[in-house]
Amino acid sequence: MTAALVMLGAVVGAPTRYLVDRAVGRRFDTVFPLGTLMVNVTGSALLGALIGAGANHWLLATVGTGFCGALTTFSTFGYETVRLAEEGAYSYAVANVVIGVAASLAAAYAGAGLGQWVWP
Repeated sequence: MTAALVMLGAVVGAPTRYLVDRAVGRRFDTVFPLGTLMVNVTGSALLGALIGAGANHWLLATVGTGFCGALTTFSTFGYETVRLAEEGAYSYAVANVVIGVAASLAAAYAGAGLGQWVWP
């Protein structure tokens, strides 16, 4: 049953990641991978909120593992960072790592606090 819940969440999360990345890419013409940053920070905040709220097993499996797992992407983050460095955009590559990690951790922490506040 848990595997089915994870798959259900992933079926929604993966296309959401793709669509958000494409929409952000069309909206902002930049070398910096804003779409990946946006999905990683959003997914971190949502997962933090679920944990802070004390979500039950089925919600964590569906939304936490399935949706957030498919929405966020470490592999694309890594690929885009290496690509920036290979193209000589070293400052963008370093900024991607620093901003991506710091913003995702801050979002998870803020989400957990919000989850605890909304659902004590």
